[in-house]
Amino acid sequence: MALLDLQLSTSLLFCLVPLLFLFFVKFKKTITNTLLSSNNSSKIPRSYPLIGSYFSILANHDRRIKWISDIILTTPNLTFTLIRPLNFRTIFTANPSNVQHVLKTNFQVYQKGHGSYSTLKDFLSNGIFNVDGDIWKYQRQVASHEFNTRSLRKFVETVVDTELSERLIPILATAAANKTVLDFQDILQRFAFDNICKIAFGYDPGYLLPSLPEAEFAVAFEDAVRLSTERFIVPFSLIWKIKRALNIGSEKKLRVAVEQVREFAKEIVREKQKELNDKSSLDSADLLSRFLSTGHSDEDFVTDIVISFILAGRDTTSAALTWFFWLISKHPEVESQIMKEVGEKSESLLLYDEVKNMMYTHASLCESMRFYPPVPMDSKEATKDDILPDGTFVKKGTRVTYHPYAMGRVEKVWGEDWAEFKPERWLDKDEVTGNWTFVPKDAYTYPVFQAGPRICLGKEMAFLQMKRVVAGVLRRFKVVPVVEQGVEPVFISYLTAKMKGGFPVTIEERI
Repeated sequence: MALLDLQLSTSLLFCLVPLLFLFFVKFKKTITNTLLSSNNSSKIPRSYPLIGSYFSILANHDRRIKWISDIILTTPNLTFTLIRPLNFRTIFTANPSNVQHVLKTNFQVYQKGHGSYSTLKDFLSNGIFNVDGDIWKYQRQVASHEFNTRSLRKFVETVVDTELSERLIPILATAAANKTVLDFQDILQRFAFDNICKIAFGYDPGYLLPSLPEAEFAVAFEDAVRLSTERFIVPFSLIWKIKRALNIGSEKKLRVAVEQVREFAKEIVREKQKELNDKSSLDSADLLSRFLSTGHSDEDFVTDIVISFILAGRDTTSAALTWFFWLISKHPEVESQIMKEVGEKSESLLLYDEVKNMMYTHASLCESMRFYPPVPMDSKEATKDDILPDGTFVKKGTRVTYHPYAMGRVEKVWGEDWAEFKPERWLDKDEVTGNWTFVPKDAYTYPVFQAGPRICLGKEMAFLQMKRVVAGVLRRFKVVPVVEQGVEPVFISYLTAKMKGGFPVTIEERI
């Protein structure tokens, strides 16, 4: 009987999905207009038997981050439930009390969950960002120890400064001299990818060489991220699972990309392990060498954890910097304040304390990420029935998604001027000395770096890298977006955020 039920359910899905899609395509304009007109007073999408809010989800597929944010911000508790086909439910929230409940107070109840794990398993396997329980706890302890060492911080400084002075600055200087248009998002992604590969693997992919090569590992990694994300977007997980079983379409491409990434990573692990066996020690200070040198020799373990850290460091800082440079181009008064602060520091910026004390730049980066968080939403799965602080009932197996993009737009939290790009909201100024003091926000009000036991280990490293880039670039150049007047770039997201279509700019050398 169970087998018969499964066969019937599968047959139903095979019939239902194509019919829904064809119906939507044929009547897309009518459906979209009806949905928009029927939700003027309340933006929570209408749900129908069996298909839930499928039409609304499909109509807003290309703007789902902003769409969900707009809905959240119309609700009294900053929380609503989206009903997907077959009555699968996701709770979205921008309520700080709910976020604290999920990420800290009831941390043991809200896990990554089987759904997320199975979706990303092919790519991330048992890496730290894809597991729960003892496996996560062990990896967290191992990684936390290494991230807290002064030697790693010094190694990161050296890597970032070398990539900045020997690759990024010369490319910008050439673009300025030749008056060429650059995709600054692509340049920053290449910069970040070289950095994180050196930090994680001790390997230089040379992605930011002057020729801007199509490095095989970088391209495969990008494909793996994008195609893995698409699994979350399909209305039924059964769709991508069938495609994977048949090895067709996007799943075939994903399999190829993941094989390339993991085989490349494992080859580096083997080379490092051989070097360790031959020499009894490793000279490099990268994370992989540190893990191997402290006895963590399991090939799959170190491969999983290092791939996870590449994912974390590859797109997050580049996404933050892309939107930062866009915002300061629109706010010259902020750029002037940053330039003043940069001018007060030594030319080389080799001293950690100098970078750390760039308070106005730090506040500007935080303000930029308030509007455009690198990870605009993140989900956990309830392992048992629960009730959120605002009274929302959470059934076991339901995913609860907190939404940093929406949280940065809550008027009650940020004030009536929330829509203004205003670094000063993060600062106190000493009236006597004129010095700025940074005033951080509560981590559950501003969970850009997560919060609770899973708070980002690389937060300090990320700010170190971003502030060095900002200082190094703005000291010599002005970044000028190439856009039509009044045209705003579009915020999109895979596992991390991007600017749709890239960020075309010209570079002007400062006199």
